[in-house]
Amino acid sequence: MGNALSTITAALLAIVLILFFPFMQTAQREEDLRMLAAYNSLVQFTDAVRNKGYVSPEMVEDFSGELARSGVVFDIELEHRHKKYHPEYGDPADAATFQHEFKVVYDAYFTEDVMEVLYPDDSGGNASLDRNLYMMELGDFWVVTLIPRSRSTYEILSGYLVGLTGKEGSSGKLTYGGMILNEDY
Repeated sequence: MGNALSTITAALLAIVLILFFPFMQTAQREEDLRMLAAYNSLVQFTDAVRNKGYVSPEMVEDFSGELARSGVVFDIELEHRHKKYHPEYGDPADAATFQHEFKVVYDAYFTEDVMEVLYPDDSGGNASLDRNLYMMELGDFWVVTLIPRSRSTYEILSGYLVGLTGKEGSSGKLTYGGMILNEDY
């Protein structure tokens, strides 16, 4: 009886492993391809913004469409850090106390600020999106972050395997950015 039970258990375990392992490998490969497609879109969009020095509504809509085709739902976070130079004074009220130094300060603008410029709330409804450009200057920084909101098949299967059911097992966010290289507006 004990020998038959162990044989049946071993056979069931072998069948589960024979079916489960290839399915896990296929799901992992599929997730890798989707994330690579999303990262490729992220790099193309960010580099286009860095090379042009501005963001247009058409660029954002094309980027969102490419991400939608990747099969993963993302939250898109935009960050623009505007570079400013502040002179150093011993006494800020007295211009004669200038210390011949400048301090570099970055003002940060995030997704909401960028979207307000790209898609203003015009009550007339005749606003053209052609000239709604979010412009940046040479030396500013532009960073785009993609945070996946949906769970892939691989994440669900690996969650069952190791006992995770929440967002603990979700893959990390994708971030790409750099300095604005041109002002082409």
